[in-house]
Amino acid sequence: MNKTNNDWLAMSDGALLKTIGAFIRHHRIAQNRTQQEVADNAGINRTTLSFLEKGDKVNIASLIQVLRVLGLLYIMDVFKIQEQISPIELAKLEQRKRLRARNKKDSDKPKSDW
Repeated sequence: MNKTNNDWLAMSDGALLKTIGAFIRHHRIAQNRTQQEVADNAGINRTTLSFLEKGDKVNIASLIQVLRVLGLLYIMDVFKIQEQISPIELAKLEQRKRLRARNKKDSDKPKSDW
């Protein structure tokens, strides 16, 4: 199910839920696990997992619990907020970067009498 951004935008909410459900079902079956086993380990009812796999509306906490049990929490990486620096700010930072080391000013040294 390789979807481009345009495909995701064109899909209805129901179609998106069905895609998520198919994803969960595919990975559950690939791991040779029953709905009951996954539901028990996730702390949810088997009916809730069945609804999720069919694309019905379920609580997002249930989805997260199922993803955790199936070892699929890595997909949550897309929700990480990463600060992006503008090219102009990057250029300014590069200009300010030190290119050489300097001798430190030692104010602790005794001053000569000369």
